[in-house]
Amino acid sequence: MAVTREFRALRPAKGKAKDIASVPYDVVDTNEARKLAQNNPFSFLHVVRPEIDLPDSVDIYDDSVYEKAAENFDRFIQNGNLIQEDSPSLYLYKLTMHGHEQTGVVCCCAVEDYDNDVIKKHEHTRKEKEDDRLRHMLAISAHAGPVLMTYRRDDRISGIVKRESKKPPLYDFTADDGVRHTVWRMGEAGELIELFTRVPALYIADGHHRAAGGSRVKQKMIERGLVFTGEEEWGYFLAVLFPAEELVILPYNRWIRDTSGLSEHDLFDTVKEKFEVEAVKDPQPKRKGTFNMYTGGRWYGLTLKPGVKRGAGAVQKLDLSVFQREILEPVLGIKDQRKDKRIDFVGGPDSTRKLERLVDAEGGVAFSFFPVSTEELLAVSDAGLVMPPKSTWFVPKLRSGLLIHRF
Repeated sequence: MAVTREFRALRPAKGKAKDIASVPYDVVDTNEARKLAQNNPFSFLHVVRPEIDLPDSVDIYDDSVYEKAAENFDRFIQNGNLIQEDSPSLYLYKLTMHGHEQTGVVCCCAVEDYDNDVIKKHEHTRKEKEDDRLRHMLAISAHAGPVLMTYRRDDRISGIVKRESKKPPLYDFTADDGVRHTVWRMGEAGELIELFTRVPALYIADGHHRAAGGSRVKQKMIERGLVFTGEEEWGYFLAVLFPAEELVILPYNRWIRDTSGLSEHDLFDTVKEKFEVEAVKDPQPKRKGTFNMYTGGRWYGLTLKPGVKRGAGAVQKLDLSVFQREILEPVLGIKDQRKDKRIDFVGGPDSTRKLERLVDAEGGVAFSFFPVSTEELLAVSDAGLVMPPKSTWFVPKLRSGLLIHRF
C-alpha cells in the first residue's frame, strides 16, 4: 500500500514560473549552472546550485554553500517571488517534448514506504551524495526538487488525471530547451489518494539520492528528540508519480579515458574473442543485445558470438551487465564503475556526439548502448536488485522550484 499526501506548496508567484523553474541540480556542473543562471536572479539554480554565487575556490560541499542556499531561498520568499499555498493540495505536472506527453501526480510520499521498500529502488546510492542532499534539505527546511517515480498503470487514476488536466492550468510555459511544462492544482484529492493506497508498489525512476536524503531527514529529526506521529512534514518527501508506459528512457553511455595499455589493434583482437565486430554508420545501437564502440574516429557494432551466454535474471541479462562481464572488467580492467576514475558516464540526447568529441580530443574508447526499458527497470526493482551504475537517463527532466515542499 502506497501512502500519498497533499502538501502546502511553496511555488512561484504569478508570472514568475518560467524565470524561477530550473533544471535539476544533478544534470549540470557548477560552470553550466552559472551560465544558465547568468542574468537571471530569479533562477532556482541560485538555491539548488548555490555555489554559483560564491568564488570558484569554494568547495561545493563547503558549509558556506549550504548557508548560501538558505540565504537565497529566504530571499526568494521575502521578495514575494515564492508564495505559500493556504491549504494542502495535490498537483498534476505535464511534460511535453517533441510530441510526447507525460502527466504525473505531484504529492508527498511517506519515508516509511521508502524505508520498508513499498517504494522500490534500482540503484545504490553514494554516501557523500546522500550527505549533500541531507545538508541541503536541512539548510532550507524543504525538498526543493521532486523525486521522479513511476507505477504500473491504473485506469482509474488515469481517468482522474485526464479529467483534472482539462481544467485551466496554474502554470503553462515552454522552457528554453523546448520542453513545455504545465501544472494544475487539483481540487478534492481524496479519491486519488485512496486509489494510490491500492497500488502495490511505487518505483523510483530518477532521484535515488533525493529520496535517501528525505529518509535521513526523518532520522535526523528523531535523533534530535522529535516524535513522529504521522503528521509531521519531515516524515514525507516530494515526488511526481508517472504511469510507467509514459516514461522515456535514454541510454547512459560510457567513455573510458584510457585502454589500460592496449593499442587499438590489441583492443580489437581482444574484443573479437567474444564479439562479432562490424563498422557501422549510426552511433546508436538499433536493438537490444548489441552495443557500439567508438575508437579511431569510427563506430563499430558489437554483437555477442554464438555460444557466449548473455546471462539470466533481471540484472545479468542487461546489456550493461554483459558489457561489464565481457569487456569492461576482463579487457579494460575496470571492476567497479562507481569508483574507477577512468570511466565517465555521458547521458542525454546528444551523448554520442559528446563521446566522439571526448575520444577525438583526449583519447580512450567510448561505448553506446540501447536504452533500458521501463519493464526492465520494474523487473530489477521487483527482484530487490540493482542495475549497473548510471543505467538510465530520463527525459524530459522535471524542473526544480515549481512546487516546493517545506517541513
